[in-house]
Amino acid sequence: MKNDPVVKAVSDLLIPPILLFGLYVQFHGDFGPGGGFQAGVIIAVAIILHALVHGLPATRSRIPDHFLRITMAAGVILYVGVGFSGILAGGEFLNYSVLADDPLTGQHIGVLLIELGVGCTVASVLIMLFYQFAGRKGQR
Repeated sequence: MKNDPVVKAVSDLLIPPILLFGLYVQFHGDFGPGGGFQAGVIIAVAIILHALVHGLPATRSRIPDHFLRITMAAGVILYVGVGFSGILAGGEFLNYSVLADDPLTGQHIGVLLIELGVGCTVASVLIMLFYQFAGRKGQR
């Protein structure tokens, strides 16, 4: 499949819209269905498709392991940071309504940041899992 020009052309056409849809699901998640987990899975699927078609080394050179480790940690730190910012603002852990003067605005800010943290972590973990399993040699 790596050397098939039709598969490469079709996947190169599909990967950008898949990523764009993942971003749509990410940022539309507080208003409708979707959110960080779903967006993270969709984004990871686009990267995994790239790796399946263009090869693991090509994908790893574009999205290296150290970048994935940073985004995994950054997503968790963002999630926990938003939770503790609620405490620092006088509310409870993950109480978003205290994050702004208007409780509704605080809710939107909190949900957006939490979902962004979840999306980063889920996408990074799934891609890293794929890297680890696909990188094994001699085990098929």
